[in-house]
Amino acid sequence: MKTIKLTTASGRPYHEFENSMTVGERGPVLLQDYFLHEDMAHFNRERIPERVVHAKGSGAFGTFTVTHDITRYTKAKLFSDIGKQTELFARFSIVGGEKGGADSERDPRGFAVKFYTEDGNWDLAGNNTPVFFIKDPKKFSHFIHTQKRDPKTNCKSPTMMWDFFSLNPESLHQVLILMSDRGTPFSYRHMHGFGSHTFSLFNKNNERVWVKFHFVTMQGIKNFNEKEANEMKGIDLDQAQRDLVESIGKNDFPRWTLKIQVMTDEQAKTFRWNPFDLTKVWFHKDYPLIDVGIMELNKIPENYFRDVEQSAFAPSHVVDGIGYSPDKVLQGRLLSYPDAQRYRLGVNYEQIPVNQSRCEVSNYQRDGFMQVGDNGGASPNYRPNSFDSLVADENYKEPPMQLGSNIADWFDRNENDDDHFTQPGLLYRKVMSEEDRKNLVSNVVSSMRGICGEKKDEIINRQLGHFYHVDNQLGLAIAKGLGVTIDEKISRST
Repeated sequence: MKTIKLTTASGRPYHEFENSMTVGERGPVLLQDYFLHEDMAHFNRERIPERVVHAKGSGAFGTFTVTHDITRYTKAKLFSDIGKQTELFARFSIVGGEKGGADSERDPRGFAVKFYTEDGNWDLAGNNTPVFFIKDPKKFSHFIHTQKRDPKTNCKSPTMMWDFFSLNPESLHQVLILMSDRGTPFSYRHMHGFGSHTFSLFNKNNERVWVKFHFVTMQGIKNFNEKEANEMKGIDLDQAQRDLVESIGKNDFPRWTLKIQVMTDEQAKTFRWNPFDLTKVWFHKDYPLIDVGIMELNKIPENYFRDVEQSAFAPSHVVDGIGYSPDKVLQGRLLSYPDAQRYRLGVNYEQIPVNQSRCEVSNYQRDGFMQVGDNGGASPNYRPNSFDSLVADENYKEPPMQLGSNIADWFDRNENDDDHFTQPGLLYRKVMSEEDRKNLVSNVVSSMRGICGEKKDEIINRQLGHFYHVDNQLGLAIAKGLGVTIDEKISRST
């Protein structure tokens, strides 16, 4: 084995690792023992700020292979030819939990994929559910606060959580998914992934369609029930991380099929609900899944912190042929996600290898913390100028997006759009099995029993009314589990 010299971070060889420099054998330590202070200063800064959301995660590298032609919808180069492969990095996470939380917590799971394309990086940062709790970004931080800790007790609070849910019935669709066994996946390999938002695709003729992205697990869906999930917390907090590492280590590579749903602008205008509402799905019978390709994860990072902890995703990172939509929550994330990465990792976070584009990057951004590239060298840092040859390529111009209004105002998101019950009701009656429904009721009752304080009855009353409107049998079953008479509650909440 080749001998490697011990050095300081600046590369200076250092000979005394075990002992600090002191005045005599028993004397005080000298300030001039630079290696001691450098080592301790670095140790004190080993923890970058924890992600406010998606704090604990697992990740792996892999490939995406095109299996079906969708060039009629998009000119994105990663989809240009059947058989084409694109390198990628995927990160899975618990959403509301903290860095040291249990992988089996009842929580949505983050499902984020970074495609390293020849036109730059495409980040599809979603969850393991097709919908979310809110449909306006102004509510996002407030929702997340309810999933964290009570500012007084510093404990998780069912009262906070159910107070928010009951005051925001738009959350019902996601609440039913969260409180079912889908809220406790067995592993990251055994769950679907979704872009969740509505995005857009445009082809070489600049024809635009609306799209939803689905990753369908080829391992099959597998969930814990509540008892199994709680038991796993006492056995292995890192069960999902260990499962991912061990499966790839055995060459049992996890795979997902990427599928899309497509909606034309004309169809969007006549859709029963707002097609850009994050709390709603598009029914498969009306907008069938279209096969695109296969994602395979086949390499665990050599260093977790370098690649998984420092990986940074933002839905604003799209490539030519893929675009945004008027989805309100998506619009909010376009700003907040890259801003969060700049806070955590620094303004030059895209120079970190896991985030770095595989194609050449040319712009006028300079300086800032952790500038580790050539910083633009001697080229101008302003535009226009008479010296460089950078051009704005018109071939990458995105087609205009037709908006529904030219009036800017604060619109009530629920005015004329307050059907929060139909889709959750269909999920409960048509999609869930008898066992799913039974476990859903048990999980909701278990959670709502934690509601306490002077507003307890009011919160329970409000939420029971919502469940009753989703499905009266659901409301009755939860009320029975809580020992509450549903008739009284409903009469006071309607």
